[in-house]
Amino acid sequence: MHTLTYSLSQVLLPRGIRVNCVAPGPVWTPLIPATMPEDKVDSFGAQAPIGRVADPDEIAPSFVFFAADRLSSYYSGEVLAPLGGETLPG
Repeated sequence: MHTLTYSLSQVLLPRGIRVNCVAPGPVWTPLIPATMPEDKVDSFGAQAPIGRVADPDEIAPSFVFFAADRLSSYYSGEVLAPLGGETLPG
């Protein structure tokens, strides 16, 4: 995802198209309980240094930042990674 973001940014920037990415850590959504065993749901996100999963409203400002031209018009090829204290994704 990072390489695709960087590559597309370089190719599309001359056309005035900015390409950025939000790559969050574990985020709680209604699909979480439906997509994993019940015994894993309670510990989902516990591996993050912050010790818990993110709520969607904690991640949303990253998308708003990139969508607001006045705030991010100089950004292209960037990856925001709200990872709950991780220093490197993965």
